[in-house]
Amino acid sequence: MHVILLAPHFPAGQRRFLKALKSVGAMVTGIIDSPLQHIDHEVRGMLDAVEVIDNVTSERQVYDAVRRIQKRGPWVHRLEATIEAHVLCAARVRERTAIPGTSVETVIRCRDKVVMKTFLREHGIPSAAHRGVETGDEARQFAKDIGYPVILKPRDGAGSAGTYRIDDDASLERVIVELGMNQRPTPVVMEEFVVGHEGFYDTLTVNGQIVMDFVAHYYPNVLPAMRDPNIPAMILCTNRVEMDSYQELRKLGSKVINALEIPTSATHMEWFFGPKGLRFSEIGARAPGVNFWDVYATANDFDIYEEWARAVCYGDVHAKPSRRYTAGLLSIRPTSQGTVQGYTGVDEVQAKYGPAIVKCHLPRVGSRTQSHEGGYLANAWIIARHPDYDTCRAMLDDIGRTLVMHAG
Repeated sequence: MHVILLAPHFPAGQRRFLKALKSVGAMVTGIIDSPLQHIDHEVRGMLDAVEVIDNVTSERQVYDAVRRIQKRGPWVHRLEATIEAHVLCAARVRERTAIPGTSVETVIRCRDKVVMKTFLREHGIPSAAHRGVETGDEARQFAKDIGYPVILKPRDGAGSAGTYRIDDDASLERVIVELGMNQRPTPVVMEEFVVGHEGFYDTLTVNGQIVMDFVAHYYPNVLPAMRDPNIPAMILCTNRVEMDSYQELRKLGSKVINALEIPTSATHMEWFFGPKGLRFSEIGARAPGVNFWDVYATANDFDIYEEWARAVCYGDVHAKPSRRYTAGLLSIRPTSQGTVQGYTGVDEVQAKYGPAIVKCHLPRVGSRTQSHEGGYLANAWIIARHPDYDTCRAMLDDIGRTLVMHAG
């Protein structure tokens, strides 16, 4: 089995997918956009061959690299991309080079939020009212038609990057000016703001069938977590997936995947539940960000990356989630931006919860802090687990109050 992996070198989490492919016996050729001497020895040592180009999002360059690989052999069975910004380029190149995988049409429906939601609403998927807009006047009209608050985001964004909550005319005008929408067309999507709790439903599919699934919850929801640097934000993977309370969500996720005709792929679907019931938010034909598969692995006693590799290479999986633990990722923010000065509460947390802590990242004293908008792994973070969901959540809440990252 010969697999081309797009950008196995960056970001650092990519090596998990590379290791998994090697662990199931695949030959892996990497397409990278960094000089070979800048690629660390571990990644280079796992690659059987490398093509170096200038830009891994350039369809022309990736196509040329794939054709070179195909000409020298052996036969290429798969071309895989696991980063949101790479999946469309990979799909287009697959189509041009007759390599199987998720189609261009499906990827576009998963990437373009206007196309996605229009298509899924036509298939009976409940979601927020939305509209593609390009100008200030179109944005004002949407806000007038729907009423505040509204959300404005990129049509092809990932996570909360570039997302705005707009609560009144004044905040809308500030966003219009910031994006230059009065001066030039700026394609974005605007949506009704859905009140409710937010989480995600992730799957691994093989030939269009869900072979494993996971449910995670945000505390608090993503937008407040990414806007308020004083919140120790948490994502919690539940082990109660088999309970009746999650059956509506699992059915919704299956309906979305079937409608989009996602073949063999990881998927990541965001959802809301509130006064209007369960609502679809968006989906990507990829694994979740922030290395959250690591959380699934520790919660379920298996190597999910290896199972993904088996699915990609051989069309099956060998393991199933154990559901033994709830596990969570806690993001710990610095007291201010600047230089890390030290930590308090580390010994107390270790004494109370040491056996439950699976991974802990505390940036060294003297290093520079990162903006909290960089995501859940931007600064200090902890992964911990417990057999009981409520206990795990309370434990991470307590750690978030106790462990302080001092900076200035």
